[in-house]
Amino acid sequence: MASGPQLGSAAPDFTLPGGVLSGETFERADYRLSSARGRSVVLAFYPGDNTSVCTKQLCSYSSGMEAFEGLDADVWGISPQGVDSHESFARAFDLRMPLLADEGRETARAYGVSAPGIGVRRAVFLIGPDGVLRWKHVALLGATFQSLTTLTDRLSGIKAA
Repeated sequence: MASGPQLGSAAPDFTLPGGVLSGETFERADYRLSSARGRSVVLAFYPGDNTSVCTKQLCSYSSGMEAFEGLDADVWGISPQGVDSHESFARAFDLRMPLLADEGRETARAYGVSAPGIGVRRAVFLIGPDGVLRWKHVALLGATFQSLTTLTDRLSGIKAA
């Protein structure tokens, strides 16, 4: 089992290309974790665009964006596919969070979720506004995902702290 960052330690910084659907436009940009300081960030690593469990997971989070916003949290989806793949995925399912392309899997390795064969394990990392890792869940098999309710409960704990 890969290690990755420990709870209570600084989350590894990264910059990845990505984009977010804004109305009809897919706005491409580089996303840098340290630029998000002051807000909590939910990093949702997922194995692939347009796969059944990943689609359910990201649709669930996308439909709950108001709940995340209410907790001053951003949600970033991260997978090994390129930005073009992310754009078609976001458009197909009206996903409202940024999808980041970790094509070389450097970020997945830094977080201990790179896996031979499947590429990336399904994992969620909650990073506080101070850039410190507050909670994480790494799936061994990846057939299930952390629910919106679990994540918002954990985030409200961070906000209250």
